[in-house]
Amino acid sequence: IDSRRFFRFRSQYIYPLATTNNSCDNKQFTMVATPGENQAEVILVGCGCPLRGMGWYHADQMLLGECPTAKLCHIVEPWFLGPGAKGPGGPEFAEFKEKTEAEHGVQFHTSLSAVPPKAEGVNRLTLISGRTVDNPRLLGEAIAAGCCLIYLEKPGAPSVAELETMKKQAADAGVDICMGYNKNVCKYVRKTREFAETVPNSHVTFVSNNAYENTPESLGECFERNAEGMLKNMAIHELALLVSFYDVSVENIESVTADKDFSSMQTLSGPSGKEFTDFDKIKFTIKTKTGKEVSVAADRCGGTDSYATVTDSNGEEVFRYYMPDDEDKATVKELQAQYPTAMPYFFTQDPDYVTVKERVAKFTATGEEAEGLATIGIAVETLRVAEYLTPLLMEQLK
Repeated sequence: IDSRRFFRFRSQYIYPLATTNNSCDNKQFTMVATPGENQAEVILVGCGCPLRGMGWYHADQMLLGECPTAKLCHIVEPWFLGPGAKGPGGPEFAEFKEKTEAEHGVQFHTSLSAVPPKAEGVNRLTLISGRTVDNPRLLGEAIAAGCCLIYLEKPGAPSVAELETMKKQAADAGVDICMGYNKNVCKYVRKTREFAETVPNSHVTFVSNNAYENTPESLGECFERNAEGMLKNMAIHELALLVSFYDVSVENIESVTADKDFSSMQTLSGPSGKEFTDFDKIKFTIKTKTGKEVSVAADRCGGTDSYATVTDSNGEEVFRYYMPDDEDKATVKELQAQYPTAMPYFFTQDPDYVTVKERVAKFTATGEEAEGLATIGIAVETLRVAEYLTPLLMEQLK
């Protein structure tokens, strides 16, 4: 991966060309991206603004060839190809579109219904990275577009009921869903779990940080943009870990206790002027009816690193592992220098985004099992846990 970084130069999108079909129409040379043998044809829905949107970073990694089984062929971006074209981020997206069409043959569309029908023998993957509220509609449109598999970003849907409906809709259509819970495959999670198994009566705490400014303006914008709330957004990755590896479910939770010294809840005005109440930081411990105990801490203004700790039976910390670790920090530093205005969390989780996409693409193209990835079933239970915990923790912090 490191050698490919030299293709990245801030807003200058210089990508290696991949398999294309060339055709002549009225003597106009065109390049159209098509998947090669044992590649999945990828439709990215929700690219967002270059350097800011998670969808754009997904596209960037695929265009660089970091996910060799994932061939990005179509980008669906209704906002910047429509009402947002002349607003903030519009010119940057237009530049990205022009370069990506010319250098890589990717086709851009305003909707999934505008994507050409799938060619015979092609295995189509739709990566949905838009607004959570749009996901139920987009999933139906992706199924209609002939996809074999859907990669759905967290939390999947605004509510448990909607996500359960989506799960049934996909199952009825014979379409698989994999979730973008990248921390399920993170090195720091694996290392921490392995170490904890060697310590009798150990206790694990997962810590997640973001780098928002600790001001009412910055947090208010964050609260409005992520109106589903911290537990359904920032901390949803940690809840997925608890569901995946610690037997946490709504029915199996015996107790949840907020750390009041650490935690903070605020009511702030967003850019629209509307008020939102959410945690700017929260720490809590869950005890299960089956005897497990695990903690989560999340801080909107805590920095860029995530990590996990292991404490022994006396409460002494005996292990801590960071994301990124020392091995990955060189890559992070390089990416920060190349993309100084990009979202910081892109870089710390860069290798995990690659891992998840490549496993999903292989599953789509070859049927190879997507080992370690969160299923739609885990996503449903994770969202159930988030909805269950939010009012309980808010009540404890009043």
